[in-house]
Amino acid sequence: MTTHPALGLVEAIAAHLANPDTVALGPRTLSSDRQHLAYGPPGIALLHIELAANGLSPWHRAHDWLAAASRQPLTSGPDSHPFYGVPAFAHALTCAADHLPGSYQRALDAIDAQVAVDVERRLEAAHRRINAGRLPQLAEFDTIRGLTGYGAYLLRRNPGSSTMRAVLDYCVRLTEPIPHHGESLLGWWTETGPSGSPDDRFPGGHANTGMAHGIGGVLALLALAARNGSVTDGYHAALRTILAWLDRWKGEAEGGPGWPYWVTQGELRSGRLAPSAPRRPSWCYGTAGLARAEQLAALALGDTRRQIAAENALVAALTDPEQLKATTDTGLCHGFAGLAHVAARTADDARPSTAEKLRAAIPALLAAVIPPGSDRELTAMALIQDEESGPGLLDGAAGIALALLAPSTATPPRSAWDACLLIA
Repeated sequence: MTTHPALGLVEAIAAHLANPDTVALGPRTLSSDRQHLAYGPPGIALLHIELAANGLSPWHRAHDWLAAASRQPLTSGPDSHPFYGVPAFAHALTCAADHLPGSYQRALDAIDAQVAVDVERRLEAAHRRINAGRLPQLAEFDTIRGLTGYGAYLLRRNPGSSTMRAVLDYCVRLTEPIPHHGESLLGWWTETGPSGSPDDRFPGGHANTGMAHGIGGVLALLALAARNGSVTDGYHAALRTILAWLDRWKGEAEGGPGWPYWVTQGELRSGRLAPSAPRRPSWCYGTAGLARAEQLAALALGDTRRQIAAENALVAALTDPEQLKATTDTGLCHGFAGLAHVAARTADDARPSTAEKLRAAIPALLAAVIPPGSDRELTAMALIQDEESGPGLLDGAAGIALALLAPSTATPPRSAWDACLLIA
């Protein structure tokens, strides 16, 4: 690798995470998080898969981490979800198989059959719920735990399948209103707080906008499917329904336009958002992820005006001191590495003028992850050993390393590791 500080940190993290049998990991990584894409071996495998696909690391490292995840039976059925168990492992295995023709095919065939069964069961439950006029749980539809996340996998693995079409049909139906106690509520309105549990701070529930747990992920899936050539009845209408709702709640502030993390019942009834301090832009919540989803939707619909607005919203978020001040960590999910990666992915599809501005914002984001003069070895070890974030994908060292690659090399990922995030 080159001596670029960000790439040097990638190399150091990968070297320290080379072997699951010898690396010093927290007690959860190979035990309770063994099957978790966000925190465990499947996510760490993605780092080595991407590096190997670029000729920067031996494939045996990726295989060793995949083996570490699958030494014991993987969870399927109701206790699994896109980031845990069979579906989580499937994403990592597919990323490897794409670059190793003939490898892992028997395992993937069995996994695909299990995923189809699990998705069909979830879809049946979701349609029963809608038919009964009940509101959804976040875990029914979101990117991390729900049908949108399954859709992300199917869109890569089997985009023309009947199961993929059924997921997209469900997403269309999710945008239809539901009568509830005399009110007509959004089809994705939930009666809980953002955690998915009842929350006194959210009496009457909320409508979640985020990419991780809200309608932002659904918008991105529909947009990516449209760009992939998939069409279902009511497809563009569903895209426009979500976009119109996001337009309704989009705010204008001194630091630029942006979207709230959620809309509460009180805000819905008053028609106004409660005042709040500038919030961090990130993949999971806020302007970064939503701007990318809006850009993808605009590209799918051929809406140049919306595309320009979405790209400019991201430029503003990445250069607004107040929003950046609210960003307090370096991770993929809601930190500076994630912002750099979203900026790079958005720039790849942006109009030339905004692409230049997005790429110009990236060096400062990379410097926030590894400031000039930092020791890459010490930084790598500090990230891996951090008790809260650890070595994993979503908050930890492997995700930071992956997120640094595209923005520091101006080269899109080769393994589609970030397909699980629905940003490409």
